[in-house]
Amino acid sequence: MRFIIPLTLATFGALSSVAQAEVPKVVTDIPAVQSLVAQVMGDLGEPTVLLGQNADAHHYQLKPSQAGALQDAGLVVWIGPRLTPWLERALDGLGAQDRALSLLSAPGTHVRHFSAADAHDHSADMDDEEDHDAHASDESDHDDHASEGAQSDVDPHAWLDPDNAKIWVGLIAQDLSKLDPENAKIYESNAKAAQARITTMDDRLKAQFAPVQDKPFLVYHAAYGYLADHYGLHIAGALSPSDAATPGAAHLVSLRNEANTDKIYCAFPEAQHDPKMVDILVDGTPVKLGGALDPSGSSLTYGPGLYEALMQKSADTITACLSSQD
Repeated sequence: MRFIIPLTLATFGALSSVAQAEVPKVVTDIPAVQSLVAQVMGDLGEPTVLLGQNADAHHYQLKPSQAGALQDAGLVVWIGPRLTPWLERALDGLGAQDRALSLLSAPGTHVRHFSAADAHDHSADMDDEEDHDAHASDESDHDDHASEGAQSDVDPHAWLDPDNAKIWVGLIAQDLSKLDPENAKIYESNAKAAQARITTMDDRLKAQFAPVQDKPFLVYHAAYGYLADHYGLHIAGALSPSDAATPGAAHLVSLRNEANTDKIYCAFPEAQHDPKMVDILVDGTPVKLGGALDPSGSSLTYGPGLYEALMQKSADTITACLSSQD
């Protein structure tokens, strides 16, 4: 005998609730952040990354399909407007700021400021950041863990400090758990595993960098302050005075003179920029040309393994050149 169970409105409601329980759609700004989110999500989902392969994080134009992904996202994880003002405009236009986790202003994040040694005149940065800075200047009473707009000289490249990465995966897990409580334990477990991997990587890189800590070098632009601070490296200067400006003649002459003093060991171009300027700078000097660095990881294979690959490749590139100068 077949029994027919009547489907009441309550039954339909329960079925609908189950059907609607989904893992949040997550959109990220740069490959390094996407990698951290992917480690937390694990097999539950794959976060979208906006920055295209080999693109420059500071200058990027969103595609219409990417704007659609932002509109549909349950969570947007990004560094903040100091790095990607183009994404701030998109979030504002979509009214999606309340669905965004800005990592640079997240609790516990270590924030550094550009100094004269960074050769980074941030006042020369993109004009379209000025409105954000003017608004954020009212918050200047905040300390170094305050929002990225609190002071115009905040260095946004904070993912190059592994301690920040460990903090961020925990915060990402918390936000995902709020949106998807059924999988909270999985997010928490994945975050703890990611933190353990980052700690192991960090210990390995500390040992790798230790022999070259006293050897000054030049970089293409001032994106590596967090890396240098964390590992005790000596960056003598940056070719580009800002993320958006072409270096002036006086700045190039100053770096050229310094390169001729035997005080600089290596100079490193950058993956997303023409290496000719660095070639010209070191040509005829004792400075050795190193491999190209890639601070955002946009030249690497995207996915959960990218963050560790980015940090390891940076260490390998820097130490290979500096070690050869013994």
